[in-house]
Amino acid sequence: MEVQELSAIYCGIDWAEGHHDIALVDQDGTQVAKLRISDDSAGFHALMELLARHGDTAETPIPVAIETPRGLLVASLRATGRKIYAINPLAAARYRDRDRGSVSRAKSDAADARILANILRTDRHAHRPLPADSEAVQAVAVLARAHQDAIWDRQQMINRLRSHLREYYPAALVAFHGPGKTGLDSPRARVILAAAPTPADAANLTRSQLRALIKRTARPRCGIDTEVERLRNIFRADSLRQLPQVELALGHQAMALIQQLDAACNSVAQLAAATEEAFLAHPDAGIITSFPGLSVLSGARVLAEIGDDRERFADARAVKAYSGAAPVTRASGRSHVVVARTVKNQRLAAAGYMWAFAALRTEAPRPHYDRRRAGGERHTAALRNLFNKLLGCLYHCLQNRAHYDPDRAFAVPLDLAA
Repeated sequence: MEVQELSAIYCGIDWAEGHHDIALVDQDGTQVAKLRISDDSAGFHALMELLARHGDTAETPIPVAIETPRGLLVASLRATGRKIYAINPLAAARYRDRDRGSVSRAKSDAADARILANILRTDRHAHRPLPADSEAVQAVAVLARAHQDAIWDRQQMINRLRSHLREYYPAALVAFHGPGKTGLDSPRARVILAAAPTPADAANLTRSQLRALIKRTARPRCGIDTEVERLRNIFRADSLRQLPQVELALGHQAMALIQQLDAACNSVAQLAAATEEAFLAHPDAGIITSFPGLSVLSGARVLAEIGDDRERFADARAVKAYSGAAPVTRASGRSHVVVARTVKNQRLAAAGYMWAFAALRTEAPRPHYDRRRAGGERHTAALRNLFNKLLGCLYHCLQNRAHYDPDRAFAVPLDLAA
């Protein structure tokens, strides 16, 4: 077990957009200094000078408690090598009630900073410091999360466009939306809908015009001429129509949505390329992508959430609990229930579900999943158990700098082999 260094001084920072309140307390809980700094370089240097006057050194840095894990101030403090504790605001509120011991509900920024410092003094062991991730993995985290957010934004734009087209342009949905279709976000759909944003425009498209639009995108599997005829039949089929002026107005609105969808699709592509480049440059990329079901992008999402600080998790059980892969037991009296975790890293849990689902196509993970299903587990529970298994193997491989070995990861139990 790691023995944390003892500090005679603890620092609490009440963060705000324009300024930050600083409080320093000693081991007895006595406030020895307070300061309000600006949210700029001058304010940061003032904080460093204050800490230095109270014994802060490179060998024994003063730990800091703050209510946010993000921002320039936090990044600058992390660069100094000190431990930063991001205290959940709800937890800090509970400490505030205990600290003041009254019903007045009084609140001030300076008092909140002192409370944060006292949290470290009394309950430092109960809070986890921000991981000491490398600069490379922090960059991967920024890009991987931005790429995931961009995908979610793109899906929202697709849903908005689909809902809008249903109001006046059902032929577009028949042509591009649904099983076996290219999708409204495909380049072909966006190009054709931009050229024909209304049913009237689509019905007037000639074969040569459709052929030219299709050639601007990837060649369809069925062939260009076959796709041209398919679209002409759909666009010229009899359907319900809005009044002409209303249809034209809806077409203008569709053009605006298509432009927004274009921007969302371009963002996804650009962020995907940047994420892949940053991830492949990280030394853990080869180990992570050696696992079944993990591509470059999904591997980047996993690395972004678990980081490369080897001391962040005490053991494999800790990372499994962090991801929500491990169940939680609730026992009280005669009641004993094992349920799935709800408090978890949602991004890692989402990536893990897709990871386990993709791994079902490979030889070793599939029998493990089938055994869980045969034992009575539902699909989601069996998939979560597979993710739990794979994540434990990944933790072991990263700790030992070893690649995935299916024979060791999914060794057949002795009673089954007999």
